[in-house]
Amino acid sequence: MFPVVDDVKSLRAVVNPDISKIRNIGIMAHIDAGKTTTTERMLYYSGYTRALGDVDDGDTVTDFMAQERERGITIQSAAVTFDWKSYRINLIDTPGHVDFTLEVERALRVLDGAVAVFDASAGVEAQTLTVWRQAEKHHVPCVCFLNKMDKPGANLNFSIESIKQKLKANPVLLQIPVGTGKNFSGVVDLLTNQKLIWKLRSSGDDGRMFESKPLDQSHEPELLQEVNEARAALIEQVADLDDEFAELLLTDFSDNFDAVPAIKLQEAVRRLTLARKGVPVLCGSSLRNKGVQPLLDAITAYLPAPNERHHDLVRWYKDDLCALAFKVVHDKQRGPLVFVRIYSGTLKPQTAVHNINRNSTERMSRLLVPFADQLVEIPSMTAGNIALTVGLKQTITGDTIASSKASAAAAARRAHNDGGLGKKRGEDVSVVLSGVEVPDPVFFCTIEPPTMAKQADLENALTCLQREDPSLKVRVDPDSGQTILCGMGELHIEIIHDRIRREYGIETHLGPLQVAYRETILHEVSTTDTLDRTVGERRHVATVELAVRPVDIFSSGGSCEFAFTEELGVQLAAEMKEAVENGVHSSYLQGPLLGYPLLGVSTLIRSVNVEPGTSPAMVSACVSRCMLKALRLAGGQVLEPVMSLEVTVGEEHLSSVLGDLAQRRGTVRDIQSRHDNKVLLAAVPLAETMGYSTVLRTLTSGNATFSLELDTYEAMNPQDQNTLLKKLSGLL
Repeated sequence: MFPVVDDVKSLRAVVNPDISKIRNIGIMAHIDAGKTTTTERMLYYSGYTRALGDVDDGDTVTDFMAQERERGITIQSAAVTFDWKSYRINLIDTPGHVDFTLEVERALRVLDGAVAVFDASAGVEAQTLTVWRQAEKHHVPCVCFLNKMDKPGANLNFSIESIKQKLKANPVLLQIPVGTGKNFSGVVDLLTNQKLIWKLRSSGDDGRMFESKPLDQSHEPELLQEVNEARAALIEQVADLDDEFAELLLTDFSDNFDAVPAIKLQEAVRRLTLARKGVPVLCGSSLRNKGVQPLLDAITAYLPAPNERHHDLVRWYKDDLCALAFKVVHDKQRGPLVFVRIYSGTLKPQTAVHNINRNSTERMSRLLVPFADQLVEIPSMTAGNIALTVGLKQTITGDTIASSKASAAAAARRAHNDGGLGKKRGEDVSVVLSGVEVPDPVFFCTIEPPTMAKQADLENALTCLQREDPSLKVRVDPDSGQTILCGMGELHIEIIHDRIRREYGIETHLGPLQVAYRETILHEVSTTDTLDRTVGERRHVATVELAVRPVDIFSSGGSCEFAFTEELGVQLAAEMKEAVENGVHSSYLQGPLLGYPLLGVSTLIRSVNVEPGTSPAMVSACVSRCMLKALRLAGGQVLEPVMSLEVTVGEEHLSSVLGDLAQRRGTVRDIQSRHDNKVLLAAVPLAETMGYSTVLRTLTSGNATFSLELDTYEAMNPQDQNTLLKKLSGLL
């Protein structure tokens, strides 16, 4: 399963490392910035692969799905474990394509640090901004790697400035490049004043060996001056951000700041990084095998160990097991494989574990270390690590696993006594790790098996794929009985379709791709409704009075609101409250115009009168009926998803791209210059973006790149709304 060769390390021989020596990190960036290539170089230099993989050749370790190797993009977050010097690195290679942001979110949830890879000729791009926001949300410390320094347009100052302006981050420059473009040959480490040069003698030179020597004062006066200025700026910047370092400078090195030892400067940079006051910046060229070893050193030097990230749960569970299932993949031989991050305790095979979310106990048969698509069996795994489990058939993404129901209850008691989250959120919630927020799908289409005999196989395939990918939603249309596939974008649905064919051997047919519109209301309306129904011997009578009103989509975060009057909130029994809430929320799923889910609606329940013997289900039905009546009276409005579009294109093709955009109801927000290219920022309705990649390729002869990201939902103008209504009426 795993090659044991003299020059390739075997993971079987590696025991559980000390927690302070573990680094759980992710590599994240815009598509094509060089994440997967950087990962491949890390594996090669650490001794875990014998040959350098290349995305363009389709032989990389982390891109192991057939679609990834064909398309040269990373779809699933492949986990890889390797050692660098005395450290254990658990690394997750995340996708940069906007359709797969959930994969990034899912990975960041369990990481302790991240490496953001940038194309040094492009700086911060659209998707970089998205993944950076995700990292900030989870308070993940980052290190930046300016890749592709060998490109003709590579520009250190431009990249640093874009990190400041666009990410609002504080870049701490630790290296400066030696040479530019084709002449890029290495870097100068500003902490040690060492010059690191990769003298690649042939195209086959792997960059494993590089030369490290102090700067030569006589031969390179210009470089020396640049280094001295950059080092002085670094020391000043770190002193401004770190009080301990500033005090050290003023007390021990006031005569000569430059004499401060490199180790003291490194310790201060580490403190800044962990506190997220600054982000270390390094540079190199992964494809040309330059600068990757110092990046590995920076990962171990500046990013946190698991015990430096303060999780309350570790304190509450003490030495008992607490782990988060953050990804599920299906293996034909082994069944479901569950990736887990262990926060406390030890995980061992052939033991029963308790799933708190499902309230079920399952037996784990085997424990594995992931080496992309190679898996190595191990006897146990300790806190801080990432592992793969076999045998957990009920567990899905976002579930919390404990050693037993009793240990979870003991942790809940400790949390409650601690006065922390337990008292704020309730005992049952506080000892569960928060899962992953799944965004709403923006596209949907029908999916049909080739014959009815294959329907059960298709349902099984879709069930497995949903466990793997929570952003994939599957529902059955109540009117037509057709299966509906809902996804995050064209590419997402295309790849799901492809996987069903390749992995499950089912040739399915997809209907036309449709946009997941939303609806809202226009006016405030109050209404009353009474339900009087006799079922068997029992009479159910309920009367509900409620009011609905539109709320601003931006201020409400797009969601629908719901409340009782203060008096009613006190009077109503918990069971009836739940029944009312269920009735309201079920109504939010289908708007009055076209049946799309609602956004920006606030509901106030004014009164609920229930005669004795009336069941909660009948109360829910009464509320739903009253809601439908109110929503119809309030007048409907279709909302369409609007995307942020960023296109990087040569000036000679700009006018044709702008002309095409105008035909797509697009609005240009800004046109910026980036070297010889123009960067076009625009807003465009999602419905108008179908097939855009093909059109753009034709317009620009393949010399343009673009990214799309959901921006907001906007009211359709009456003309477009009528066209949509007619179109959908024709489909029905």
